[in-house]
This record gives sequence, structure tokens and C-alpha cells, in this order.
Amino acid sequence: MDQRIIDLYDQYTHTALDRRTFLERLATLTGSVAAAYAVLPLLQANKAAAAQIDPEDKRVATEPVKFPGAGGEMRGYLAKPRDRTAAAPGVVVIHENRGLNPHTEDVARRLAAAGFVALAPDFLSPLGGTPSNEDTVREMFGKLDATQTLDNAIATVKWLRERADTTDRIGAVGFCWGGGLVGRLATGDPTLNAGVVFYGRTPDATAVPNIKAALLLHYAGLDERINADVPAFKEALDKAGVRYELHRYEGANHAFHNDTSAARYDAAAAKLAWDRTIAFFTRELAR
Repeated sequence: MDQRIIDLYDQYTHTALDRRTFLERLATLTGSVAAAYAVLPLLQANKAAAAQIDPEDKRVATEPVKFPGAGGEMRGYLAKPRDRTAAAPGVVVIHENRGLNPHTEDVARRLAAAGFVALAPDFLSPLGGTPSNEDTVREMFGKLDATQTLDNAIATVKWLRERADTTDRIGAVGFCWGGGLVGRLATGDPTLNAGVVFYGRTPDATAVPNIKAALLLHYAGLDERINADVPAFKEALDKAGVRYELHRYEGANHAFHNDTSAARYDAAAAKLAWDRTIAFFTRELAR
């Protein structure tokens, strides 16, 4: 697919570009309105895409959960190893700017199948939760209070750590918007043990010295918007003495890990980044 089309969609999903203007520009790039609507499903997440770990997989047990946030009730999706009797390390799974959806729940099940207790919170809970209409979801993210969101992330880590089925070692992994929140969570919660960022915005450099967690950072080679801030972030991490690994996946687009988006998914990069993620959490959380 023409990289200009992918870049336009990235602009639409991460800036104030409205849907009408986006479709007009997409029609210009594809040659017609009909062609634009034909391309659109390849860009958008396909909710019908098969999950890597079926919700009925016998290795995992899942349930919807409610827990106290910083200023109200939070909702989420919990997945854990079904037959494990001992407590396991916990991982908070933070969704993209499309809210808590079937893909994010599948990621939580992947972690459960790997031996972790995974909690995928819905950070749109303060606004009533994630609706089915993606355009509505996009608008809701613009209404979130940044401070409250960070406080809710810290409360999520606390709740997961205090469960009887988890150890005291908790990590977090986030994608896109969620990757940015993992970075902020690491600066705001000294109890976090490990954080994995998939192509998320970097936190304020002045807050980097507050990071106590080990970090694993995944960036896409073609993701110019996010990558522009990475050198300064890396410099701040080095100066602060934070333990981290940084990987850049050349030729991959933003959201390369999301296998429900055909145009941007990169199977090889996604597998490598995920294998690194599981190895990292195993090393950092199973101590």
C-alpha cells in the first residue's frame, strides 16, 4: 500500500483531522471515492479477525472485572493461567486509542498463556467505557483528563499487585496511546517493576529520572511522528541511568503489532517484538 495512505490514516487517528477531510484526502490519493472506501477496511481494525488465543482456550481463565480507580470505578478484562496454583507476576495491558476491544483482550490472553496474570483496563471507564463506534471512541480520548488517567493507571497497578493470585512484581505493556501511558506510568509510579512500550509517545524528559522500572522500547522504522522524540528520550534515559533496551524495526509502520489492521501489521516484526517482550517480562518479573 502507498505509504502516503498509511501516513494519512496515522494522521487521522492521532490528530484533530476530521473524518470528512480524511476521506476527501484518501479519495485523492486512491483516485476516487469508491477506491477510498475499498481501501478503508485494510486500514481500520477488523474486529472479526481471528484471535491468536481463543477466548475458550483451556489454558486460560478470563473474566470481566471492576476495581477502584483514582476517582471512580474502573472496568477491565482479566486473563490468567487456568491451572496455575501459585501466584504469578502481573502485567497491565494498556490499549491503543481505540479503547478496550477484542484485540487488546486477545493480547491479555497471550500473556496469560505465557504464565502471567494480565489485566487489560478500560481507560475510558470514567466516560462510561469503550463504545462500539470507533469515531465516537476517538472523540472520547480527547475528553480524557491526563492527570486522572495516570492516577487510574497507578491505581490499576496497585489493585493487580494486591490480588491473591499475583506476586508483588508487576509490569505494564502498552501500544500506541497505551505505549505513551506506560512511559508516563513509569515516571509516576516507582513501584512498577517493568514497562514495555510499543511505539508510544515519550514521557516528559524532566520526569525520566523518576523511572525505577526496567524498560523495553519497541519503535517502528517508518513511524516518523513518534521517532522524532526518541533521541531526546534515549539521552534522558542514559543520563538518568535507567535500565532499558531499545529496538527499531526497520520497514515497519506504526501499529505493526496489531494483527487486526492488515495494512500496517508486520508479522515478522510483531513476532520478534512479542518474543522479546515475553523474555523481558520473564526475566524482570519472575525474580
